[in-house]
Amino acid sequence: MAAVTYSKSVNTSPWYSFQLKKFGVGALIFLIACSVAFIYLLPFGQMLTTAFKSAEQIVGNTDGLIFPMSPRTFTYEGEAYPIVKVPDENGVMRELALVDKGRQSSGFIDPANPDGGIIEWQGSWRTLETVYELIPHPENFPEAWDLIDFPRVFFNTAFIAITGMIGTLLSSICVAYAFARFPIPGKNIYFIILIGTIILPGQVTLIPTYAFFASIGWTGSWLPLIIPHFFSNAYNVFLLRQFFLTLPRELDEAAMIDGAGPFRILRSVIIPQSWPAILSVGLFHFIFAWNDYFGPLLYTLGKSDLWPISIAVQQFNFQYGPRPELIQATSLMAMVLPLLIFVFAQKVFMRGVVVTGVEK
Repeated sequence: MAAVTYSKSVNTSPWYSFQLKKFGVGALIFLIACSVAFIYLLPFGQMLTTAFKSAEQIVGNTDGLIFPMSPRTFTYEGEAYPIVKVPDENGVMRELALVDKGRQSSGFIDPANPDGGIIEWQGSWRTLETVYELIPHPENFPEAWDLIDFPRVFFNTAFIAITGMIGTLLSSICVAYAFARFPIPGKNIYFIILIGTIILPGQVTLIPTYAFFASIGWTGSWLPLIIPHFFSNAYNVFLLRQFFLTLPRELDEAAMIDGAGPFRILRSVIIPQSWPAILSVGLFHFIFAWNDYFGPLLYTLGKSDLWPISIAVQQFNFQYGPRPELIQATSLMAMVLPLLIFVFAQKVFMRGVVVTGVEK
């Protein structure tokens, strides 16, 4: 009888090969993105776990424990003893409380049967593995909250950030609207000069700016941190102008036929269609003002009642350096609000980042 062989056909069509290659490329990109995100979030994870540890856990977890773990204990005759893993004669590990430490033999108590008496075990207790349990310490946050006076520094920071955000939005929208719509003589030259200020380092203008504010008596107040933002910003003007240029001019002309002036066109036509860019500019400034350290340090030095959260947290770090759990707790509380704003406004924020690619 002739032998019959079977062969499984393999789909080698171009469409199948393309889909397989596309899947492999997508899986590789996803793996790389997850790896980069994991590495990027490692410091945040370390901060989070440290914030929930006690000082004893930080000192005792030098053997590599990441989470807030503490040795499990058992109270016997009014005293707490650590629980360790002890092998019996069959090699089975038992969790027993170490009550009597010896060089050659040690005494243990079974937590499940403490009335059974002392269990003798031959060997060095130093070789036994300690049993740990997860014991977080959320009380670090209320303690840090009281020590740093978070309500006051939150109010200071929010006032500086929100007031400056209002100023930068009002001024930047007006300047960007003028560059995008008005036939100003030499407009392109003025715009190039404005954009050129982006590459001007802040260190160059630091001394003249401070001397000017000192001469008018604004040092030691919030005015140098707020008022300059009412005169627009080159980066924000550039983003808004690029977005305004993508809006059809036919909308302006239709509004002009209806009798609308330039301000009415801005208010009723331009702004309603530019919320992604406007909100992005507002978020950029809010996050910048929330994290700004050098400006408040320069102009509010010695005025602790005016300190924003960036200065207060840094001073807290200097004062409580031996308490890393409190330092990490304050850092987490300081970044909660910007993080929540980014999470809830992520959709609009990402649309605003790509303003130059928006089509209407």
